[in-house]
Amino acid sequence: MGLRFRHISFNFMVYARNVRKEKIKMEDYKFKYIYGPVFSWRLGSSLGIDPLAQEVKICSFNCVYCQLGEKGIMTLERKIYIPAEKIIEELKRLPDVKVDYITFSGTGEPTLAGNLEEIIDGIRAVRKEPLAILTNASLFSQEKVRKSLNKIDFVIAKLDACCQEVLEKVNRPVNGVDFAHIIEGIKKFRKNYQGRFGIQIMFVNQNKDSASAIAEILEEIRPDEVQLNTPLRPCGVEPLSVQDMEEIEICFRKFNVRMVYKAEHKKVSPLSDGDTLKRRGKI
Repeated sequence: MGLRFRHISFNFMVYARNVRKEKIKMEDYKFKYIYGPVFSWRLGSSLGIDPLAQEVKICSFNCVYCQLGEKGIMTLERKIYIPAEKIIEELKRLPDVKVDYITFSGTGEPTLAGNLEEIIDGIRAVRKEPLAILTNASLFSQEKVRKSLNKIDFVIAKLDACCQEVLEKVNRPVNGVDFAHIIEGIKKFRKNYQGRFGIQIMFVNQNKDSASAIAEILEEIRPDEVQLNTPLRPCGVEPLSVQDMEEIEICFRKFNVRMVYKAEHKKVSPLSDGDTLKRRGKI
């Protein structure tokens, strides 16, 4: 009995075209206001939203460890940098990516975006993922800012100092930023906020001796978690050692602590390497 072979038609051009579709680089989508996804040791897989999206950073702080460098615009003025509809339009064009959070961060302090609440509402209308924000808390004294942040699921506020002197040494704020007002604003926000609230502390040589004093302040704030960090991305200062961070961690034993050296780190492929590096300094 002879073997019979079935003829299979193979169109190489169709095959090649389909392979190209699978391997297409995400830069082809030309996103301006979205970056990532990246793996965040605090949030898991995170898609970044940059509500400022400028060529230079726009911030109320000029932190010694900023991965964006020292040049930029220092301000406390809130204004619209990117119309909300432009950000939402990019989200609608987003390919099928699964993330744990959509996170406000990027080229500066996201609460400086005067239309932050409008952007939040727009994202809610087109995406189901929970929202997070990384903020330096310098504008928490403003009621409109607190109102906007109440619509976010996970607010992570920076607190690297225990007093005005350390604030100026580590965070180098624009004129008009008062440490006491920051703490007062955080307490007001925490009182009514129904979501998850985290405090992130970036430790460097300039503030490592302030750990106990910062921990005392946090006893009044009662965050859901405390994130102990040291700069591992390229910047102008050296990170603290594992031993230094473990000693600092002891000061926060009363809290639910996450420490950068003990956190899980995974590789996530971003939409655009260039745009992600611009905002994070490292993928």
